[in-house]
Amino acid sequence: MEIKNFQKIYLLGIGGIGMSSIAQFFLQNGKNVAGYDRDKTELTKNLEDLGAKIHYKSNVSKIPVSFKCSEKTLVIYTPAINFDNEEFNYFKQNKFLVLKRSDVLSHISNNKFCIAVAGTHGKTTTSSILTHILFENNFSFSSFVGGISENYNSNYINNGKEMILVEADEFDRSFLKLSPDIACVTSIDFDHSDIYKNRTELLNSFKKFSNQLKKNGIIIKKYGLQIKGETYGFNPSSDYFISNFKNQKNFSTFDINHKTGCCKKIRFQMLGKHNAENVLAAFVICKKLDISDSNIKTSIQSFKGVKRRFTYVLRTPKVLIDDYAHHPVEINEVKKTILNLYKNKKVTVIFQPHLFSRTRDLMDEFADVLSDFYEVILLDIYPAREKPIRGISSSIILDKIINKNKKLLSDDELYENVKRSKSDVFVMLGAGDIAEKVNTIKKLIKKNGL
Repeated sequence: MEIKNFQKIYLLGIGGIGMSSIAQFFLQNGKNVAGYDRDKTELTKNLEDLGAKIHYKSNVSKIPVSFKCSEKTLVIYTPAINFDNEEFNYFKQNKFLVLKRSDVLSHISNNKFCIAVAGTHGKTTTSSILTHILFENNFSFSSFVGGISENYNSNYINNGKEMILVEADEFDRSFLKLSPDIACVTSIDFDHSDIYKNRTELLNSFKKFSNQLKKNGIIIKKYGLQIKGETYGFNPSSDYFISNFKNQKNFSTFDINHKTGCCKKIRFQMLGKHNAENVLAAFVICKKLDISDSNIKTSIQSFKGVKRRFTYVLRTPKVLIDDYAHHPVEINEVKKTILNLYKNKKVTVIFQPHLFSRTRDLMDEFADVLSDFYEVILLDIYPAREKPIRGISSSIILDKIINKNKKLLSDDELYENVKRSKSDVFVMLGAGDIAEKVNTIKKLIKKNGL
């Protein structure tokens, strides 16, 4: 049965960043939408405001009666949902059509001109920049982004139906369901050991993704990655490269060099070389869509950023920065930018590890990158979809950090520590619920006149 023929859409894990964009898509296409999520968040509140019916305890009795007809209801689930989930099993046992989010995204995108942005890091910022440029240049498209754009306050942007822009997620090999016309790969660093046994297996998955383009498709990749494609980066040997990069106080500036010229003095409202590379990736895609340098440049300069991507929460004069970084490579990029900007300042990093498996596999890398901060505060691991692994906790990172000024704290202890802190800059990192603690830290800094 065609997905478009279902009038009711039920989402298990509706509040996830990827699932909530799918929910918005169906709501805007006139479908009745309901679902379950474990946590009530700004994303779920927004969906409820748009008309979705959501409950927060997995219980078959909570499913609206009108959604219990298998002929009328399509069920979509996130890989984060456990197979022992009561509602998941109810739908399976009663012969509902139950699809992964990746299957639905494939169905939505594969019959249209599709741009897919992949990579273990950088895909959300790149997708968000590209979304903004396309919107500003009046393209007819819909965009499914893995973060909240500051320009549109949403992770789903609907500006027409001719083109689909998606983040291509390597987790669970979801991106292998896509067949894009243009694909971009921003990075390939080992992650998701619950899916990939080693880096070679991860790399092979990206190679397979790069071979799934539609006829006459284009692949764009960061310079140095071991897959085919046109290249971009800081290396002058790249097909497209950045020169004259500078981090200013509140923005960065750089030039983009390409085969037919140079787009000079681009001003971008995010800091860091890694973010400049994300701009460059979006620039290359836009050139493939025949957008002029001047129009791209104008759009880039009005891009406001992505929530939790090097977001300044406070500058009073104490500084509080919030960032989604949860992998050592990502943390290193944030660290380089911060320590360059605040060379003579005391910088405290507050990090919440994400996933037991990632902590186990990358504990040495985490310890190494965190050791360079003035003060290191670790929180307990955010488990997300995982069950605890024996012997794995934040303390194994703490023990390896070569910095005497280090602590593993509870939430209450964290708040007390911030009250007494002599640091000039605080940076909060992680992909879990650390984001919910940012406002409390902000209030403490302001209240205590820090």
